[in-house]
Amino acid sequence: MKIKVLNRNPEDFIRETKYDIHKVHRNYSAAEHPFEAEREYQRATNAVKLDKVFAKPFLGALDGHRDHPTCIAKHPLKLSSVASASADGEMRLWDLTARKCVLNWQAHDGYVRGLTYSTDGAKLLSCSDDKTVKFWNAEEFSEEPLDTIVCKNMVSSITCQQNGKNFATCGEDTQLWEFGRSVPVRTFKWGVDSIHFVKFNPVENNLLGAGAHDNSILLYDTRDIGPVKKVVMTLRSNAMAWNPMEAMVFVTASEDYSLYSWDMRNLRLPTLVYSDHTEAVIDVDYSPTGRELVSGSYDRTIRIFPYNSGKSRDVYHGKRMQKLTRVLWSNDNKYIVSSSDEMNLRLWKARASEKLGIIRNRERVSLQYKEKLKEKYSMHPKISRIHRHHHVPKYVLNAKKEHIKIKNSKMRKEANLRRHSKPGSVPFVSEKRKKVVES
Repeated sequence: MKIKVLNRNPEDFIRETKYDIHKVHRNYSAAEHPFEAEREYQRATNAVKLDKVFAKPFLGALDGHRDHPTCIAKHPLKLSSVASASADGEMRLWDLTARKCVLNWQAHDGYVRGLTYSTDGAKLLSCSDDKTVKFWNAEEFSEEPLDTIVCKNMVSSITCQQNGKNFATCGEDTQLWEFGRSVPVRTFKWGVDSIHFVKFNPVENNLLGAGAHDNSILLYDTRDIGPVKKVVMTLRSNAMAWNPMEAMVFVTASEDYSLYSWDMRNLRLPTLVYSDHTEAVIDVDYSPTGRELVSGSYDRTIRIFPYNSGKSRDVYHGKRMQKLTRVLWSNDNKYIVSSSDEMNLRLWKARASEKLGIIRNRERVSLQYKEKLKEKYSMHPKISRIHRHHHVPKYVLNAKKEHIKIKNSKMRKEANLRRHSKPGSVPFVSEKRKKVVES
């Protein structure tokens, strides 16, 4: 008599541990799992709820400045190194890992307007209201600058060319400089009183963006004599950030509580409007992946936007945090640094509920599975509502309600005017078109 016996190797279903943890073999047949969607939906709901429970983005404050910080700059090669400058002319170097000040010195006699590192990280450039541009050794500290350039007018911003030997400043005009020379190589003019910020494109390193006091955004090509394009908006732009992955895309932070994404190939209209702030937006920076951007505003909040959505995915605020002056995203895509009026720099996690430190393989797989579930069921009303909800200070909530009321009132008035007028006499104008005066 022959008997057939099932023979299995224990190594196929027992893990390589001392404990008897059995591997569960999953059957993907839909007929065997009639309640799979219900189980996954419940797991997605629990995952999005736990994200809110474990959302603790604040990591620490960097205290030490005696006046409010006006500029911050990240080192291009060292992830934990950040430089900051304040309104009293003092500059500090910070170690984010230890969360302490490494060096501090009196760099200028006036308000520091701009601060940036050279591409190789060897030099630190600063400009101030004392009409000087100074070069500092970023590797070996010395209280005496490597070089000083005295300008005819006040300098309001400075930026370095990516993988190049030039840098640019702005004030009454935009000027292109070369390292080692005390006179500008080229001066760009376009009939404006003054220019308050300037930024080199990190991909197309000959492109230069600037913002002027006549509410215009200017684009220059350093290989040409004059500006390339110009767009005039209804209100002033305070800052600009280029997308590090798409050379033609940039974002501007505006006084009208919004941010605008632009494609420089067509500047007739902004491609997207990010509108969640309740006061003027002061600064903006892209993540190194180009998929998200962070903004800081006078409403004392930091908001993180996906690059393709006009609504913020998260908002950071603190009880003692005052008006934001600068924000930046770290080069490892994990942290955000902000500076505000109460003389503090703050370190935040880029993803509020992310676990820092070593994550074992099973935990990482579990987290990836939860992320996929949240993505799969993201359009469900309950999960979408939980994901969108953020606790904000009362003054922000009240201001948001007031802005919604004003916007609805304007839309209702325009609709009534169109309804009781001759057809075609009151054309529909989009919100994007209303913000652009001339392009």
